[in-house]
Amino acid sequence: MRTRLAALATATALALVAGCGGEPSSDPAGTPSASSTVRPSPSPSSPGTSPATVPLDDASVPLADRLTQAMATVAGGKPGAEDVREAALFEQTTARDLARGSKAKADSVLGALGRADRAQLTADIAAARELMVMTDPQPELPDWRILTPPMPEELHPLYRKAQQATGTPWEYLAAVHLVETRMGRIRGTSTAGAQGPMQFLPSTFAQYGAGGDINDPADAIMAAGRMLANNGAPGDMAGALWSYNHSDRYVAAVSAYAEQMKRSPAAYDLYWHWQVLYRHQDGTMLLPEGYPGEKAVRIAG
Repeated sequence: MRTRLAALATATALALVAGCGGEPSSDPAGTPSASSTVRPSPSPSSPGTSPATVPLDDASVPLADRLTQAMATVAGGKPGAEDVREAALFEQTTARDLARGSKAKADSVLGALGRADRAQLTADIAAARELMVMTDPQPELPDWRILTPPMPEELHPLYRKAQQATGTPWEYLAAVHLVETRMGRIRGTSTAGAQGPMQFLPSTFAQYGAGGDINDPADAIMAAGRMLANNGAPGDMAGALWSYNHSDRYVAAVSAYAEQMKRSPAAYDLYWHWQVLYRHQDGTMLLPEGYPGEKAVRIAG
C-alpha cells in the first residue's frame, strides 16, 4: 500500500509540475511546530468521463474530475481504507502543488469543481501557501518516529471534551493537531524543544497540562484547549492561535483548516488521512507510518 500511495503522489506531482511549467519550490507539510456522507457535485469539465471510475493517477483525465472522485471517496469511505488513504493523499499533494504553481493553473482547476470541493481545495491551497514559507528544505531526514494515529472516531470525542471544558472550538484543536503532528503521526522533539502530539514546550505543558502526560493525546489536547482559552478563545481565535505560534501565517493556515471542518464534517475525515510530507533538499519525502523502520519515499523534486 505504501508503494501505491507514493506512486500516486509522484504521478500527481509530475502532472501538476508539467501543467504549471514552474519549478517546485517548497512543501507545506510535516513539521512539528463523525463521518459525513456529504458528496461533491460532479465536475463539468469532462462530460464523457465518469469520475467514479477513473484512476486518480491517470493524467489523461482532467484533474478536476479526479479531485471530484477523490473527495467523494473520502466522504463516503471507511476511515483507514486503502482507497480512502489514496484519495486523501491525492487531494493533499494536489493542494500542495497547486499552491506552489501558477495562480492561473489553480484558478483553472478550482473553476471546474463543484461548490463544496472548490471551497475545500481553495482553503487547502491558501493554507499550503502560508505554511510553505515557514520552513526551509533540510539536508537530513528528521529524527522522528511516524506512528499510526488514533482513529478519527477516537480523537473526535477528545476534541469535543476539551471544547466542553475550555470553550475552545473543537475544530481549532483538530486543526492545531493537524498542523503540528498530522494528528499524532509525528513523534519527535522540535528544534525549539516542543514535544508530544500538540507540540508543547515542557514548561508550557507544566502550566496547562494539569499534571498529565505530554505525549498522551487526551492530556495534550485538553492542555491545548486550556492554553487557547487562556489567550482569547473562543472570542479571539486569531489571538489565541498567535499565542500558540507567533506567526500570522500559522494563524491563517490553522484557521483555514478549522473553518473547513466547521463547513463540512467530511473535511475532518480528509485531514485525518493526510500523510507526513517532509521538505528535504533532494525533494519532497513521504515519511510512512513505521518510519524510520520504513524508508522515506521521494515523491517530488
